[in-house]
Amino acid sequence: MKIDLKIPTVGESISEATIGSWAKKDGEFVKRNEILMSIETDKASVEVVAENDGVLHVSTPAGQTVKIGAVVGFIDTEGKATANTATVNVSAAASAAASAFDKPATPPPSQHLSPAVNRIVHEKGLDASTIPGTGKEGRLTKGDVLAASSPAMPVTVTAPTAQKTPAPSPVLTPRGPSKQGDKKLVPMTTIRKRIAERLVQAQHTAALLTTFNEIDMTKVTELRAKYKDKFKEKYGINLGFNGFFVKAAVEALKEFPAVNAWIIGNDIEFHNYYNIGIAVSTEKGLMVPNIKDADTLSLAGVELAIRDLASKGRDGKISIDDLSGGTFTITNGGVFGSLLSTPILNSPQSGILGLHKIQDRPVALNGKVEVRPMMYVALTYDHRIIDGKEAVSFLVKIKEGVEDPERLLLEI
Repeated sequence: MKIDLKIPTVGESISEATIGSWAKKDGEFVKRNEILMSIETDKASVEVVAENDGVLHVSTPAGQTVKIGAVVGFIDTEGKATANTATVNVSAAASAAASAFDKPATPPPSQHLSPAVNRIVHEKGLDASTIPGTGKEGRLTKGDVLAASSPAMPVTVTAPTAQKTPAPSPVLTPRGPSKQGDKKLVPMTTIRKRIAERLVQAQHTAALLTTFNEIDMTKVTELRAKYKDKFKEKYGINLGFNGFFVKAAVEALKEFPAVNAWIIGNDIEFHNYYNIGIAVSTEKGLMVPNIKDADTLSLAGVELAIRDLASKGRDGKISIDDLSGGTFTITNGGVFGSLLSTPILNSPQSGILGLHKIQDRPVALNGKVEVRPMMYVALTYDHRIIDGKEAVSFLVKIKEGVEDPERLLLEI
């Protein structure tokens, strides 16, 4: 019995997908619920599993973009596996090739000599097999045979003279062959194309403006140092900085609801919930999974949610639901060493908070100069819906929350 293998429906607005890779070979026996392949949509990667035991037959190779519902192969529940035989044959061929490779190379026969070299060899009565060749693949060159036929010249030693001869100028030789023109074209993945489209869309449709501030991270750093061991012992995760910024962002969004809203046509859609997107860098590109109802979570709950979403993103297991419904985004370029940047909106959202590297800097406090761990933060916002005063005040609210973490966690 043959069972068609179809591209599953992975979202209401998704009409096509790209086959990322096949986990099983054509002709290989598979078992029910084993992963057959991964497909990439414009939002996430999805794994497709076998619905029955049988032999897999692949009709569409990896890298092809197909419509949702398209048949890309089938499972023969009564077939016999053929993939293993092919593997054995390949291995045998590889072993034979390796054996042949290990055999010592024989000197090139005389008929492989160039006419000029062959003439000199015969005129001088030389044995070509005893002359080391410096040409391509060890072939003899005209210079090789002339050097072999010339007698060694006597070396004459002369007394040094008072006048010094100038040292020869160094000769610069190229390190290797030029790589000019060495290039390749790699097709963009579905996810990468979608990321590009959304970023360009945000630039073209929103009135983007960025405001900056800096945050003294002293108290948060001290709090982490004091409780990090107990926190990890109880929850099994490290106490990071992102959790504090998520909590601070939620409090700021409550006070400035326009930052948690977006524009639909001629209307503004306000949200009474707080789904905070956390930008995650993966091998397939930037993804922004969301912490749903972040206002209902404790600091530990937020940290656990961030860990789980980051792991799913790196493992390619982010779901459509994880990527949907975000109302505000936080991106942390500081983990890569970025000191300052202007993040781009995650459309259709109206605000995105950019975090950066914590760096010790001298600051003036109460008439004295002290060295403090400081972080630049940036808020990019849609000026069509958020006024400059709101944006600056929103960022100041986040600054106040992070600089006074006890008050932040008490929500006062």
